[in-house]
Amino acid sequence: MARATLRIFLGAAPGVGKTYAMLEEAHRLLGRGEDVVVAFAMHHGRSDTLALTHGLETLPPRVIEYRGSAFEEMDLDAVLARRPHTAIVDEYAHTNIPGSRNEKRWQDIEELLRAGINVLSTVNVQHLASLGDVVSAITEVKQAETVPDEVVRLADQIHLVDISPELLRQRLGDGKIYAAEKIDAALSNYFRVGNLTALRELALLWLADRVDEGLTRYRAENQIEESWPARERIVIGLTGGAEGEVLIRRAARILKRVNGGDLLAVHVRAADGVAAESPHDLEAQRTLIKDLGGSYHTVSGEDPAKALLDFARSVNATQIVVGVSRHKLLSSFLKGGVGSRVVRGSGDIDVHMVSHPLGGRGIERTRKRDLGRVRVAVGFAMALVVPVLLQLLLAVAPSHNIATAVLIQLTGSVAVALIGGLWPALLGALWSSFLVNYFSIPPLGTLTINDPQNLLALLVFAGVSSAVALVVDLSARRSKEAARARSEAATLGDLTRGASTAEDPVQGLLEQALDVFQVRTAALYLAAERTQPSSSSSSGGGGSAWQLVASAGNPQADAEDTENIEQVDGNTRLVLTGRVLPASDRRLLGAFGAHLSALLERRQFAATRREMMRLAESNTMRTSILRAVSHDLRTPLAGIKLAVGGLRQPGVQYTEQEEEELLATIDECSDRLDGLVGNLLDMSRITSDSVNALIKPIRWYDVIPAALHGITPGRVRVDLPPNMPAVDADAGMLERVIANIAENAVKYAPDSDIVIVGAAGGLSTTTLAGRPASELRIIDHGQGVPAANVLKMFQPFQRLDDVPAATGVGLGLAVAQGFTEAMGGTLTAEETPGGGLTMLVRLPLSTGPALDVPQRFTAPGLTALPAPKGLE
Repeated sequence: MARATLRIFLGAAPGVGKTYAMLEEAHRLLGRGEDVVVAFAMHHGRSDTLALTHGLETLPPRVIEYRGSAFEEMDLDAVLARRPHTAIVDEYAHTNIPGSRNEKRWQDIEELLRAGINVLSTVNVQHLASLGDVVSAITEVKQAETVPDEVVRLADQIHLVDISPELLRQRLGDGKIYAAEKIDAALSNYFRVGNLTALRELALLWLADRVDEGLTRYRAENQIEESWPARERIVIGLTGGAEGEVLIRRAARILKRVNGGDLLAVHVRAADGVAAESPHDLEAQRTLIKDLGGSYHTVSGEDPAKALLDFARSVNATQIVVGVSRHKLLSSFLKGGVGSRVVRGSGDIDVHMVSHPLGGRGIERTRKRDLGRVRVAVGFAMALVVPVLLQLLLAVAPSHNIATAVLIQLTGSVAVALIGGLWPALLGALWSSFLVNYFSIPPLGTLTINDPQNLLALLVFAGVSSAVALVVDLSARRSKEAARARSEAATLGDLTRGASTAEDPVQGLLEQALDVFQVRTAALYLAAERTQPSSSSSSGGGGSAWQLVASAGNPQADAEDTENIEQVDGNTRLVLTGRVLPASDRRLLGAFGAHLSALLERRQFAATRREMMRLAESNTMRTSILRAVSHDLRTPLAGIKLAVGGLRQPGVQYTEQEEEELLATIDECSDRLDGLVGNLLDMSRITSDSVNALIKPIRWYDVIPAALHGITPGRVRVDLPPNMPAVDADAGMLERVIANIAENAVKYAPDSDIVIVGAAGGLSTTTLAGRPASELRIIDHGQGVPAANVLKMFQPFQRLDDVPAATGVGLGLAVAQGFTEAMGGTLTAEETPGGGLTMLVRLPLSTGPALDVPQRFTAPGLTALPAPKGLE
């Protein structure tokens, strides 16, 4: 069944009217006769939105019990059973309550789409994953619920619901968004004019990017090469010289005037121009363009002007910025500079010729040896004219010395060879031989040669002329090949450097191939045994299928139907689409494919190494667990068995006190055994990467009482301020982290006071991976841990001073650190001033509403205040 249609209503902030617009569209579709059902819609107490739900069939929500509270979620099974033509599902980025079939609501919507049900949904710009950090920086509010951008981009239609910041604040003040008690706080914080303006701009720019992607795809599918000035896009032509910085800054100022657009710096590398490049200047320009928010690209071509124009048209550029030629005035006049050729071929693209300090001063570069058409044409003209001029010179100064005539004509032949190469020199040698024979060798005025020595001299002259022409032609070919090799080496160096900085080197290399080869798509395929037909594979020979490994560009290539196929090896194929590569680029394509193959092998080796390390760690863990079971776990079991055996011994009468002691022993050993087995299981989950944290906003003081449940009351003092902010954490994991640390402190600092403290305030100055974070400190004043053993302390099966007593298997801190990292936090240790050890649990702050966690008891010093409500 074909995938149904998804339409998303995008807004810049809560209250702009996304749900209202979605319900209006539902009424419009209903009026057209379509079967429309409201699967889930949130009116947030807004009367206008609630009124729009009347007249629409609404399915009852599914009620899920979670931690003592009831939550409403969309009943996915009911919607699938009802099978309407269109379903209304609000809040696309919503996180479902545990117990639901899917973790996210957009995953529920995907099931509806696969079932052929059209869906209308809503999302705010603050929920887009790529903009989460930007929105947090603007509003100082972190959004806990996000949706990947690529998922939203799969929508068939995205509607922007937009109103001005002033009108939105007016709606808020009129009570149409939040309750009256929340209005003043919202107007002073999240709904400031500056915040709303910035969020509105983000929404417009994000949607513009999505529209631009659609335009690019449409132009590629319809093979439209002309530039469409739908969006300002400036291309900067870099030659590798110091003037590039001037051009980049000038282009940035031009773009700033239009308030939005793209900046693309393109280093055009000619086949013979590597010697004129400055790697230092190019690296500085690469850094500068990235700092200005642009992108850096490298292209190669025989003609730099044509390569620059081809790139500009491929990205739909509206303006090109190039520098004044660095050639001297005479040179530029004779053959035309790159800038002037770009202007002549630009068509409807605006070109800015920017002057710079190096313009027109000439450049030092390797002499060009490539004999182009102009030089060959000039050579043929010289081959016809120069021998005649030299013969006229001999006629002015008459001499019957044949050697003089031959040497003078030989000089002209050498000059022709140096300019025009082989064929003009051969023509010049034949023409010169004819003139010398006719005018200088007796009998004059005829082509007859009476003296054999004259014939020999003439043959030597022709041979020397031909030999010089051959040497010049061979030198030109070798020079051209060397220049191309230098250019290819420099290009491969740029590709390697760019790929090394990418998160995925293979993907990064393919993306750079789009620029280097000026193609639309670059894809890498691996051969695999054919099992069943797949839409992601193409038929190949020998009973195998080509499976797509990585690709860049749009649309995707096909392993068989392509313009360019590079068979890297028997199992690897690189395919390019968009244009047919000339023969001069084939060698570079082969080197490119070999480099990709090496990266694939390296990635496979890295994956194999990680797997082997994981297996080795698992094997070590199993061995350690067996060792722990054989020793540490038998101790509490022996205690339990001994106490139970004593109680069951016939004929023995115990006093009430003795019986209580035996029962206490059983209880204590059972608790110890439960803790040991729990830590072993937790450590096994951590080492097998099967720990999945359920991240929710949690308050520290909601989990500490349960964490201290197994510790003697009064042994640990809790001193937390009432205004500690909520953190993003898994309540069960956080409880185990605090419990293990506290139990460890009680165990190894028996005579010390142990205190749990935290910092007061709203946004903490502590940061974690660039995000505000909150710290909890568990402090003891025991003997402490030497600095050299701090890192070792967090390794599994480590105990202070390697104590062999039955106090545990040394997994408490290892489990605590593993759980903390699984929640996106850190667990570190530092020395307590005056002696002892302080454990720091650092977790990222959350701005969502904190969930209530059931408490078993209230610890001294804890104050439970209601958590601040987050934005809907």
